[in-house]
Amino acid sequence: MPSKVPQHALYAGTSGWAYPTWKPDFYPAKLPAAKFLEHYASRLNTVEVNYTFRKLATAAQLDKWLAATPPDFRFSFKAPQSITHIRRLRDCGDELGKFIESLRPVVKAGKQAAVLFQFPPNFRAGSAGKDKQSNQQAFTDFLKDAGKLLASEDWRAAVEFRDVSWFTETTYEALREAKLALCEAESDELATPKVRTADYLYTRMRCSTYTESRLSEAFQQLETQSRERPVFVYFMHEEEPHGPQRAENLLKRII
Repeated sequence: MPSKVPQHALYAGTSGWAYPTWKPDFYPAKLPAAKFLEHYASRLNTVEVNYTFRKLATAAQLDKWLAATPPDFRFSFKAPQSITHIRRLRDCGDELGKFIESLRPVVKAGKQAAVLFQFPPNFRAGSAGKDKQSNQQAFTDFLKDAGKLLASEDWRAAVEFRDVSWFTETTYEALREAKLALCEAESDELATPKVRTADYLYTRMRCSTYTESRLSEAFQQLETQSRERPVFVYFMHEEEPHGPQRAENLLKRII
């Protein structure tokens, strides 16, 4: 298991930080965009980077992000779409290797949280690809190599499914074998079963609206979980700064 995160810890943030519409309720009105991440990291302790879904981050970009954040800040990164959406886990070893290699500056700085593999809604367990292999089998085969590579490079990882066909014991067992987490994602369309497959928790709270009672319930559950294992929770970015405000309120519960 990666050792860069305390055994009992809660990390809360959002999917990205470069949102000028968060002024003035989260970012100060006159704060330049170049200072957004520095301010974000002064109030939250992790971020999920979606940039890498379409393009690998350069060493210069990573060095800039790392310099803007304190030692206890952690980055999660979304895996490239070439792996999850285009190749759909088939013959993508080179892409995964290049992606993980590109993130070595983050590991060297000790600021890694997890890699997120998010699949499209039309990626179903029982369907087959052009190779006639089922997506379920492709997933199981992919995890055997991916799990070893991620562990060797000191990365945790989470898998987010957006079709209910994946919520089976076959899937959970494959994740347990690879020591990867089932991402506990909730949106307006789907909520992932709360099944533990790793010794850390990765959750995405992405419903368009939340009642105060639902937030209170979720916060209590996350706080309790963080006493037993590292917890990484990411709120959806929106035009309004509800996401970072919710993340900050969650962190205040354990300070």
